Amino acid sequence: MLESLPLEAIATAAFLAFCRIGACFMIMPGLSSARVPLQVRLFVAIAATWALLAHLWDAILPFTDRRPDNLLLLVASELLVGGLMGLVARLYMLALEFIGSVIAMNIGYGGMLGSSIEDNEPQSALGAIISFSALLLLFVLDFHHQIVRALVSSYQAIPIEALFDPRGSLVDVTDTLRESFYIMMRLGSPFVAYAILVNLATGFVNKLTPQIPVYFISLPFVIAGGLTLLYFGITTFLSLAMDGFIPTTIGR
Repeated sequence: MLESLPLEAIATAAFLAFCRIGACFMIMPGLSSARVPLQVRLFVAIAATWALLAHLWDAILPFTDRRPDNLLLLVASELLVGGLMGLVARLYMLALEFIGSVIAMNIGYGGMLGSSIEDNEPQSALGAIISFSALLLLFVLDFHHQIVRALVSSYQAIPIEALFDPRGSLVDVTDTLRESFYIMMRLGSPFVAYAILVNLATGFVNKLTPQIPVYFISLPFVIAGGLTLLYFGITTFLSLAMDGFIPTTIGR
């Protein structure tokens, strides 16, 4: 079949597929990290495009004979659709990084910021450990396979001729933000409750003995109690976070 097609049609179909797949890979968690060289991300996107083109051929080929202005519109639409898919997964990881920073602050371990493992922005050591552990578990649990499967299925849910729907995309982003932060706030609620109780108790003790700087004396005990709570709860925390990833992101 490929031998009977002109080279322009094959190149156009490959480029349209690369626009959606490459845009998703450039934003999705893991590959979008600043630690991954740009050339590696580009070559991974090209390799995935050629591997998936055989499954997407029938969905893309009818649109390779469009006029240049219509073709440019399709390219822009495919870039936005792919970027939306990567952004939805990225928002979940941003919510996880947010709750990691909240946990570090609540147990008194977020005072000194350091370099993040995934991004260039400064992050507390505890928050970096939580976010990196979650990202590692995502790839161990074949999260990248789910992304590839979602990309193939997206050509049925969002065909090329349907173009990019701003209203529906905004709804997806809003729903993802709501569900992601709702899940993370539920997972981080024990640490929030711990911070409220321990700081309230410290305040009462400080009022009873104002001549002693109870706050500075109690800080090591607050950190020790928070780390103990994290030690016993990190397994359940990461397990529930991974269980909520697929319904929140890939399920859309």
